[in-house]
Amino acid sequence: MARNKVMDYKMKHYAARVQGVENLILGEKSDYGNLTSRQCGNFVRIALEKANELV
Repeated sequence: MARNKVMDYKMKHYAARVQGVENLILGEKSDYGNLTSRQCGNFVRIALEKANELV
């Protein structure tokens, strides 16, 4: 069974760049352990804003 990706690594890097924390994650196999809960939560907000722009 194929697994749907919610956010691909490009979108995650976009969200990190918008927040100014892209330097805390590196590469396609990103380590998000360096981010706070709030920063991770902001990924959802940014992704939803981007999705709404496409509609």
